[in-house]
Amino acid sequence: MKKKKVVLAYSGGLDTSVILKWLIERDYEVIAYVADVGQDDDFSEVEKKALKIGASKVYIKNLRDEFVTDYIFPALKANALYENRYLLGTALARPLIAKHQIKVAELEGADTVSHGATGKGNDQVRFELSYYALNPQIKVFSPWKTQAFLDEFKGRTDMLNYAREKNIPVKATISKPYSEDDNLMHISHEAGILEDPAYKAEKEMLTKIVAPQDAPDKEIHLEIHFRDGLPVRVVNSDEKIKHEKALPLFLYLNKVGGENGIGLLDMVENRFVGIKSRGVYETPAGTILLKAHMDIEGIAMDREVMRLRNMLSPVFSELVYNGFWFSPEMDFLRAAVDKSQEFIDGVVYLTLYKGNVIIEGRESPSSLYDKELSSMDIEGGFDQKDSSGFIKINAIRLMAHNAILRKRGKSF
Repeated sequence: MKKKKVVLAYSGGLDTSVILKWLIERDYEVIAYVADVGQDDDFSEVEKKALKIGASKVYIKNLRDEFVTDYIFPALKANALYENRYLLGTALARPLIAKHQIKVAELEGADTVSHGATGKGNDQVRFELSYYALNPQIKVFSPWKTQAFLDEFKGRTDMLNYAREKNIPVKATISKPYSEDDNLMHISHEAGILEDPAYKAEKEMLTKIVAPQDAPDKEIHLEIHFRDGLPVRVVNSDEKIKHEKALPLFLYLNKVGGENGIGLLDMVENRFVGIKSRGVYETPAGTILLKAHMDIEGIAMDREVMRLRNMLSPVFSELVYNGFWFSPEMDFLRAAVDKSQEFIDGVVYLTLYKGNVIIEGRESPSSLYDKELSSMDIEGGFDQKDSSGFIKINAIRLMAHNAILRKRGKSF
């Protein structure tokens, strides 16, 4: 009887290595699919490991360019911050990974895909919503929501014991079981010892950045150039370094940002499934670009357009975080964001110093800033007497409200 094919999103880590072997033992033909989204892995070793465990085939997809241009940059254009803090590094990668997993499944004639995300986390939702959106006929095998798997594996200790029994090499240990997710946008650290929200994340945990207090006592001066809200050039004016293509530009900002301790975040967030989660994030390039982008908008974006876009940004962020990248509402929001960015052009001058991104100036050919109009020393075409009527008109409802309060024996 022909074995049933399943395409497994494979990372080479503990969970997906155990799942790969577990599926094979249940008579599946497992095709391992590895997405290169910028994680610091030796993909040739990951491939060897998957084949050694028993995968019938291994696909390794280099998705780094697409990740930057089609996922990271659109999120930065929207000033996307989940719960006003998290730059969505993991959440942005998941729909891209799922998209190409579905493509591999179609190429291989497999009607089933699988992943290693747990039933308590966000990634299961992000993967599976993306799968179903891209191929409504696809079948999803989620081991962490399968009773037979749960009966065998109560947690990471059981998985480590299974890996040892089956001769599966893994990096994780029982004594240090915290989890990491690495990609171009960030690296996250969670679970294990970090599940105590009062536990201090030590400097030794950091891999993309140095601790801000250990960064060099030296200023780094950069120019970030934007066109239609997108970063199109970064210039290090001290070292005469310039990058214009999206991926090299982003990689350079990760490097220089990491060297200067930029982008550290330790927070407790609300998962979509209703559980609170503590995460430690390192996001150097994303942090630099977000601050620069918000600054260039200040000089080039109309006030009312900004007000409306700022109402949409939290919705955009929640859709990304919750896994609705491939949805009609996201299509609508992305179109609205793109429209808001039509004149967001110019350059932001900034300094990196010991974990800080210090904005020092900006210029824009689309500038709405009028120096003479803003000046306290020059009349500049603004009749200050007009402000009296403006204030009185805005005070009408305030006076009416206070009159009602007084009638009721109340006041501010």
